[in-house]
Amino acid sequence: MDEQVLRSLVKWPNVPDCYGWLALDRRGQWRMRDEFTQKNHLPGQVIVHQALNEFISRNYARDAQGRYFFQNGPQRVFISLDATPWITRMIPSEQGTQLLTQCQTKLDPTAALSDENGNIYIVGNISQTIYEDNDRGKFSIQESESIALLHDHDLDLFSELAALREEACSFGGSWNWHGTQLPLDPIHSLELAKRFGYIAKPAQ
Repeated sequence: MDEQVLRSLVKWPNVPDCYGWLALDRRGQWRMRDEFTQKNHLPGQVIVHQALNEFISRNYARDAQGRYFFQNGPQRVFISLDATPWITRMIPSEQGTQLLTQCQTKLDPTAALSDENGNIYIVGNISQTIYEDNDRGKFSIQESESIALLHDHDLDLFSELAALREEACSFGGSWNWHGTQLPLDPIHSLELAKRFGYIAKPAQ
């Protein structure tokens, strides 16, 4: 969380929260959603300004209810999630392939899930900024389990790591991550939010 953001919370403590104007899409892009976009259920405009994207990513947090938001100075802008709170890519590095989220945060995987539409989700531990509900200006960094949709550009790479078996409505098996076999289990997409404790569409 940026220091200037924390200072602004102290200076202007009673700024109303904002809902519906910012979304995270399935490819890890932040999207602006004005009133027309919201009224007509449109995806919104992709934010392409690099500095703004980085600012949002640095000040991305969640509260105790599982709502994710962007702390825009003194105002919380709650985020509509098209899929999950995190979108991850498989990124080559000198240390081997890493899983990095849309915020360039490292995800340490423990398992994977597949849904009825063929999507792959990575379960793992990630450092998250947590808002303390009993103190508006207080945030903490916590390592906790979360869920990330694997970017569709990396599905072929994932399939090369996986050993699959057919399930009733999806597929399961295991996948190899840096020499360790991790489970790959089926899940229905409607179960994700409840199981991993997030609210996809925060409302006032």
